[in-house]
Amino acid sequence: MRSKYSIAYFSSIGLLLGSMWIGISFGSVDIPLSTLWDKTTDPVAYSILWKIRMPRVILAALIGASLAIAGAAFQGLLKNPLADPYTLGVSSGASVGAVMTIFLGISLPVLGAFTLPIFSMLGAAITMVIVLLFARLVDRTMKMETLILTGIIFSSFLGACISLMVALTGEQLREIIGWLLGSVSMRGWPYVRMVVPFMIIGVLIIWLNRRELNAMIYGEERAQYLGVNVKRSKYMILAGGSILTGAAVAASGTIGFVGLVVPHMIRILIGADHRHLLSLSFLNGASLLVICDLVSRTIIAPVELPIGVITSFIGAPVFAYIFFKQRRKGVA
Repeated sequence: MRSKYSIAYFSSIGLLLGSMWIGISFGSVDIPLSTLWDKTTDPVAYSILWKIRMPRVILAALIGASLAIAGAAFQGLLKNPLADPYTLGVSSGASVGAVMTIFLGISLPVLGAFTLPIFSMLGAAITMVIVLLFARLVDRTMKMETLILTGIIFSSFLGACISLMVALTGEQLREIIGWLLGSVSMRGWPYVRMVVPFMIIGVLIIWLNRRELNAMIYGEERAQYLGVNVKRSKYMILAGGSILTGAAVAASGTIGFVGLVVPHMIRILIGADHRHLLSLSFLNGASLLVICDLVSRTIIAPVELPIGVITSFIGAPVFAYIFFKQRRKGVA
């Protein structure tokens, strides 16, 4: 058993390091890795690497890791393999905040370029609070089915709000659509610094509740018999996943399938023990988005595709294969 986990960890770390090396080195301009520490060889390549390529790859890794570990937590909490970071409407709230900022042309002097991501995270936080309050109003015990249905209701409503703003917009249409399709292009080190604290907080909250997630696999009643404070754990896991999702969407726009496919694949390979599932989802989510970003900027260079399009092209067939395989196994 230990050898299985050891192989999984070594493979995941190797894949992440390899994907980051390829992501940093290759692109419209190929840059040898030696440029990392030698400025004199090629000052232009050095500048491209440290000011554009490096922050882009690191940001892609952070966002992929955040979405994947949030997806693993939500799938475990909701006991639904089809759950992902966007199930509870948090991403829709973040999207409304961002689209409203672009639509109304809001730019606060104090925040400057960070007006959009800050408003996006504010939208995510407000949505999460409203979803939880509404779910508690409908069902004081806040059963998982109630949470999922509440998330779907609010996602639909907020999606309609986004569609309305898109329909009414004029010059900002291209910017709004570009943001909604997802991208980590030209974000730079400030966005990396913005995402890191939220990622650390969200990951810590979820990691500290890994044993509670394991207990809740068998149902809320049995988890309570095992000494788990189910209500508190629910709030903590939902808060951690929402922080991660809100920060990721605020920095990159809507990027689908990472939080859905990665935890599902890891669960098939190593099982549902969240002590390992969370860590491996984190590592492989980072690798997947770095690779997708590399594909998005090189496949039809110099034109750059939105990264959300690439994750959907990769994620949809992979998830369809997994789903079909699981169904066949169930029938057999």
